[in-house]
Amino acid sequence: MPTNFWNSRPTLVTGASGLMGSWVLRRLVDQGAEVVALVRDGAPRSIAFKTGLLSQVATVHGSIEDFNLIRRSLSDYSIDTVIHLAAQPLVGVAQLDPLSTLEVNVRGSWNVLEASRLYGVRQLVIASSDKAYGPSPDLPYTEKHPLRGKHPYDVSKSCTDLIATMYAVTYKLPVGIMRCANLFGGGDLNFSRTIPGVIQATLKGERFVIRSDGKFVRDALYVKDAAEAYLLLAESLAANPDLAGEAFNFGLELRLTVLELTAKILEMMGRLDLEPVVQNRVSFEIREQYLSTEKARTVLGWSPRYSLTEGLAETIDWYEKHFAAGAVGMRLAAHAST
Repeated sequence: MPTNFWNSRPTLVTGASGLMGSWVLRRLVDQGAEVVALVRDGAPRSIAFKTGLLSQVATVHGSIEDFNLIRRSLSDYSIDTVIHLAAQPLVGVAQLDPLSTLEVNVRGSWNVLEASRLYGVRQLVIASSDKAYGPSPDLPYTEKHPLRGKHPYDVSKSCTDLIATMYAVTYKLPVGIMRCANLFGGGDLNFSRTIPGVIQATLKGERFVIRSDGKFVRDALYVKDAAEAYLLLAESLAANPDLAGEAFNFGLELRLTVLELTAKILEMMGRLDLEPVVQNRVSFEIREQYLSTEKARTVLGWSPRYSLTEGLAETIDWYEKHFAAGAVGMRLAAHAST
């Protein structure tokens, strides 16, 4: 692909203030794209807000469930390429509130797909997840595995994938599907997740609480590598229209238990003394999930730039600075009030 592919390209990013959206936004801005960010609410803790990224792009405020808003956004800004990231991303929230998760993840996705079909978007990349595969005794997942989600979040992603494939096959919509492993990196303030949760607890000198038995197996991917993968898939769709409807796995091809990942972070932070608390509660999550990325490597020429250790080192550094800045801010606020 030409090195100036993104220069002045009108690109809509949904979910732009989320973890993945913030990093994708940064890469697009760096490459000169004309970015339109769809943002549901203020989310002042988002790094897209805190770093001023959203002040550098056009911003549309509203809900992904609003079909007319999506359609108008595509038309008003003459959008060429869409990167659809908006979602309810938390498994626990989906378990407690399945209806709102399905509204956002499924209805929101078909809104983007249908609006893109009507407007004639040239490239659309849609975020899925390794959760779309559901439980399987045959691992690692390849893109040929059936989609068999059983719990609310997993089902929402299985549905999204199938609907995206329908649009590609039936309407020739140039859509590519991203199935990423567990994403991690600076800016993730959902501390119920393992990596930010371990780092936060450790910086506070506390033992991290593992709600499960700690033996659930997962793959992972650093957010910077994921952001590059989103852009690469859009570029590849432009170069090869035959990729429409294709799904691609992206991950580090790891097989790490929660206990192993926790121990690695504690070791890197020099706090192996803070042994985690294992509650061993029943979990509705899939027991083992890890990916094969052979298709992305061979078809797209993709490979991750960051190892787990390199990604974790940058992530730990981000949180150390984040919490240090927060502590300074609290001291200044307290001083100002006296």
